[in-house]
Amino acid sequence: MKRITLLCSFLLSFCFLFAQNGTEPVKLTDMLKIKTVGNIVANNEGTMAAFTVTSIEPDEKKEGDYKYVTQLYKVDLTSNAAPVQLTFAKESSSGPAWSPDGKTLAFTRAVDGKPQIFLLPMSGGEAYQLTKFSYGASSPKWSPDGKQIFFASGIGLKDYSKDSVLNPGRSLVSWPFEKPGLTTKEIYSIPKGKGNPDGSIAEIRSYLLNNEADGKATVLTKLNFQDEMNVSSNVSFNQFFVVDANGTSTPKLITHGFYRWGSVEPTPDGKKLLITADVDSLESPDRSLESEIYLADADGGNLRLLLSKKGVVYGNAKVSPSGKWLAYTYGSPAINDVAALAVMPLNGSEKDAITIPFDRSKSSLTWSKDETFLYFTAQSDGGVPLYRLKLATKKIEPLSDFNSGVNSFALGKNKIVFSKTELIDPSGLYSADLSMANVTKLSSFNDWVKTKKLSLPEKHTFVDNKGLTVEYWVMKPAAYEAGKKYPLLLEIHGGPTAMWGPGEASMWHEFQYFCGKGYGVVYSNPRGSGGYGDAFLKANTADWGAGPTSDVLTALDKTVAEGWADTSKLLVTGGSYAGYLVAWIISHDHRFKAACSQRGVYDLATFFGEGNAWRLVPSYFGGYPWEPKVKELLQHESPINYVQNISTPYIIFHGDNDRRTGFVQGEMMYRSLKVLNRPVEYVRHPGATHELTRSGDNRQRMDQMLRTYEFFERWIH
Repeated sequence: MKRITLLCSFLLSFCFLFAQNGTEPVKLTDMLKIKTVGNIVANNEGTMAAFTVTSIEPDEKKEGDYKYVTQLYKVDLTSNAAPVQLTFAKESSSGPAWSPDGKTLAFTRAVDGKPQIFLLPMSGGEAYQLTKFSYGASSPKWSPDGKQIFFASGIGLKDYSKDSVLNPGRSLVSWPFEKPGLTTKEIYSIPKGKGNPDGSIAEIRSYLLNNEADGKATVLTKLNFQDEMNVSSNVSFNQFFVVDANGTSTPKLITHGFYRWGSVEPTPDGKKLLITADVDSLESPDRSLESEIYLADADGGNLRLLLSKKGVVYGNAKVSPSGKWLAYTYGSPAINDVAALAVMPLNGSEKDAITIPFDRSKSSLTWSKDETFLYFTAQSDGGVPLYRLKLATKKIEPLSDFNSGVNSFALGKNKIVFSKTELIDPSGLYSADLSMANVTKLSSFNDWVKTKKLSLPEKHTFVDNKGLTVEYWVMKPAAYEAGKKYPLLLEIHGGPTAMWGPGEASMWHEFQYFCGKGYGVVYSNPRGSGGYGDAFLKANTADWGAGPTSDVLTALDKTVAEGWADTSKLLVTGGSYAGYLVAWIISHDHRFKAACSQRGVYDLATFFGEGNAWRLVPSYFGGYPWEPKVKELLQHESPINYVQNISTPYIIFHGDNDRRTGFVQGEMMYRSLKVLNRPVEYVRHPGATHELTRSGDNRQRMDQMLRTYEFFERWIH
């Protein structure tokens, strides 16, 4: 830990010196310049890595608009040569997967609106299309002998049921269809055709079914009826297929039945498939929250349950290179739960598993070639370090610092190649030895940042009124001068299980933009945030308002105590859960000159009905809105019930198609404030989802940030 602390101090000093070199402030349109390194995969020899880079480009179909484009690159791990771009098509390329011999790269690209698998020879030449599958094909994975490729395809229940190839026996679902008063057999027996509205009950049902097919009615019978954009009656499943890599065969189905198939991966010897799924013939996949791990033969037959327990989600399953060991995570389906890490013999059972104590949420489990180590990333203390577990001792050590975020990585023969977000680069590609020493930057995608004058995040801590240590970061204006006073913006994260720090890619531009505009910024990880362990994660249970408010306002107070903030120009903003918390704060506190909520939740009982993230309600508040004690708690914790106390000038944003939180609550908040004659403005973005401010339409992203800045400027000048 001392080594890491010293390293962090060095990095912060380096970042501070670097930040002084540029002269230009970060501008709004700099958002369009950011290139993001995505998924990284190394070939079997560990000498080469392929990765994705997503950029924002002008949309040739819509003047003045911008689109995301993802291309494939490769980098030689035996040298420090610059990455080489592999794809150049207008359509994005993603999901790279090396053939076992390293001679071919499989990837996914859309054709006529459906993803398909393409193959790119590394010896040169154009990529060619392998699949022309009517349902689409994605997530390619090679068989160990390089002769076949496994892939996933999302197929609707109706399509799967009537497909004579995929469902030759025309089998029916065995779990309840949940259409009141009708059995599954009766539903499937409804005659096809236009029907007759004046005919028999069978003809009437046929007529009504035809109306649904023509888009005249959407009939909902499932529990989770909201996707990210719309309400939907569709039921679909991932099914997995295998196809010959030489293109001489049609795809063959290897998963069967109306179940939630999560992932399929061949074992190193090619004899078995490791499958994550929820196979329950008695419960609708729409209701089930559990998942299991299975082993099957290479053709998908002889499915054998390996890991299963009531109320447990198993995931992140990774077989070691020799095929001897299985690493995986398991935990509760609740969002506010830290999953455990375990290792077991692949030919054993759960009683043989060894759980590795580590109170952080693990992801991207990756075995070393010799199986001595298991590498993974985890949000922790404001950063996303790369960790390494030594199997023999169960010791876990961080290999990178807590002031940056490792977003993706792959293990080469003698190197780790990884992408990282840090102050000096929102997304860069790096290599290091297998202990993360001798770090070398390989990319120059975001070298434009060198011309910018950046603000350095300064980390602080305090102990809150619950005895928890809370971390927060202070960013002074980029052109800060001692002795002057500046506006101070309190930024709050959502989730509520999110975690922010200097390595948070989604906020890099926004923080620097406001600092470039002469604002100071303070942000924290209040109780309930991820990255600090299970107890911290659950510390806002039944307390979404007052407790987290105390934490974020304490961070603000301590920043104000530094003496450079103008207390007559305090501002606050946040999105999603943080949109909720902004509303809670300004209905209980009146220090802010202006406030902004994006994509927020304001009435928890309504959120239970209109948001696809509705399970947050029972997870955090212990029940449902009709239960007397829960009803009282939800009313107490809902900002809409304190709307009469809001006098702070307030701008509210929501996407027209945001089904994560729903948008009715935003309308409730806005209308209530208008009736009360309070200073409020409501902005709706057509077609926007909950991703409005993160990965949504780029003009809308800029619009939201610029309107927020303009609104703040009205009130502080």
